[in-house]
Amino acid sequence: MRQTIDYGNLMHRAMRGLIQQVLQDVAEEGLPGNHHFFITFDTMHPDVEIADWLSDRYPGEMTVVMQHWFDGLEVTDEGFSVTLNFGDSPEPLYIPYDAIKTFVDPSVEFGLRFETQEEDDEDEEAPMDEMVEDDTPDAAPKEAEVVSLDRFRK
Repeated sequence: MRQTIDYGNLMHRAMRGLIQQVLQDVAEEGLPGNHHFFITFDTMHPDVEIADWLSDRYPGEMTVVMQHWFDGLEVTDEGFSVTLNFGDSPEPLYIPYDAIKTFVDPSVEFGLRFETQEEDDEDEEAPMDEMVEDDTPDAAPKEAEVVSLDRFRK
C-alpha cells in the first residue's frame, strides 16, 4: 500500500485525457467558432517526430498553432499527428502527450501547463504566490490564463 496519493500525476493524466478528447473532437468535427490552440512541446522528447530542420531551429521546445489550416489530424491514446504549414511548407508532426508543456486556447482564455519533475524540485521551496502561473507561450495573447495544478503539490 502506498503512503501517499500522487495527485500531481493523477492530474497530469486527467489533463492529457482532456487534450486527447478535445483533439479527437476537432479531428471529427473541425475547430468550432473562434477556437484555436497554441501547443508548446519538448522537441527533444524521444517520441516526438518533426523534420530535422525544425528540431535544429527549435532545440528544446517549440510552439505550434492549430487554427486556420491543418491537415491529417489523427489522435491516439499516446499522442497526435498533424500536418501544419511552416512558411508554405507543409510538415507532418507527431507529438506525444508526454511531450506537451502547455496547451492554450486563447479564444476562451483556457490553458494547461505541465511541469517536469526538475521544475517541481526547484519550486518545492518557493512560496505559493511565486508559483502562480498566469502567462501563456509568447505567441499567445496575454489574457489567456494558464492553470498550473502542480502548485498545489507538496
